[in-house]
Amino acid sequence: MAVAEPRLYPETRPGTGNCRFCDAPLAHVFVDLGMSPPCESFVSFEQLNHMEPFYPLCVYVCSTCFLVQLQEYVAPQAIFSHYAYFSSYSTNWLKHAEQYVAMISERLGLGAQSQVVELASNDGYLLQYFKQRGIPCTGIEPAANVARVAQEQGIPTIVEFFGRELATRLRGEGLQANLLLGNNVLAHVPDINSFVGGMKILLAPDGVITMEFPHLVRLIAGNQFDTIYHEHFSYLSLRVVERIFAHHGLTVFDVDELPTHGGSLRIYACHSGPAAPAPSTRVLAVRQAEDALGLDRLEGYAGFAERVNEVKFDLLECLIRLKRAGKTVVGYGAPGKGNTLLNYCAIRTDLLAYTVDRNPFKHGKYLPGTHIPIYPPEKIAETRPDYLLILPWNLRDEIVSQMAFVREWGGQFIVPIPQVEIMS
Repeated sequence: MAVAEPRLYPETRPGTGNCRFCDAPLAHVFVDLGMSPPCESFVSFEQLNHMEPFYPLCVYVCSTCFLVQLQEYVAPQAIFSHYAYFSSYSTNWLKHAEQYVAMISERLGLGAQSQVVELASNDGYLLQYFKQRGIPCTGIEPAANVARVAQEQGIPTIVEFFGRELATRLRGEGLQANLLLGNNVLAHVPDINSFVGGMKILLAPDGVITMEFPHLVRLIAGNQFDTIYHEHFSYLSLRVVERIFAHHGLTVFDVDELPTHGGSLRIYACHSGPAAPAPSTRVLAVRQAEDALGLDRLEGYAGFAERVNEVKFDLLECLIRLKRAGKTVVGYGAPGKGNTLLNYCAIRTDLLAYTVDRNPFKHGKYLPGTHIPIYPPEKIAETRPDYLLILPWNLRDEIVSQMAFVREWGGQFIVPIPQVEIMS
């Protein structure tokens, strides 16, 4: 049988809309994961027989500015106004936040006269550490149910979506940020020009912005297709972020490479102008690495879709083999990435009996699309499964440590990304 030649360019599929940054027509498919429900739309028992909305998960790369993006199939108000993700349920993420606060407070000399503003502040997971240091802070979080948790801790939180309009109003009320930060939010905004333009407005003249986001380089190198879902509108490289920030009068002057979320960047930015620092050697090194991978031309985005298919085939072959051998497989976690993986691979209760999660908000509900039931982690000890499929694979070490007791009955772990791995 003839083997298909590898693609030299991403698939061309014109007529689907325009780039959210530069407005050029989108015509090149980075990867198409078919149809999927919104990843945080957990299903109650009463909803099991109701119709669920499915939307395309087709990702494009702009041939003009090279922003990799998903079109706005679902409005952010439908995704984020009532949200199921609470940052504080990850021990490692809390540690990451605490270390960041200690580092940035010292680096910028933040104190009682400073003002910190976090965009997408979630449940106060990070701002609590500024509050402990006596540094004034404000959160901006559109999900009222999540923001309420922060407010109950005494963290001032504005329940709105951020953009130029809100930034202008807050600036008029006298709020200016000495530190303006956002973790895993830049990729979540469909109107990226309003969002970055709003940061320009709210930033104090000598203020600093830090933004953390999953690095496109790591997504491609690690086959991290499951990080593609409807609330992730953009998939970001440093070069593209620099281009967007420069368009709005902001300069990226430093960057940290982080292990979080499968490999992320933390950028440091300030107002453009003669006083802006020159790009650090770390910025130059990341630029060089991206250019070496060809992210400044369309050829660099070819071949990813074929590698995604191979991961799908390998995972299905593994689960089917275990099922035929009479083994029981359950999931650990109910993250957004897990729902992309399971729906794309068509894995349901025939191959994954159930999953567990530490977030009580999800207990008694079912995963969107696949309808796999979600239980508390104690279910594992009750049923003693042979294998645990780790859906939040970026937390694999934390989860393996938490669930080490499964080895008492010979239980093992399956990690699906970047390739299927059984940890015995």
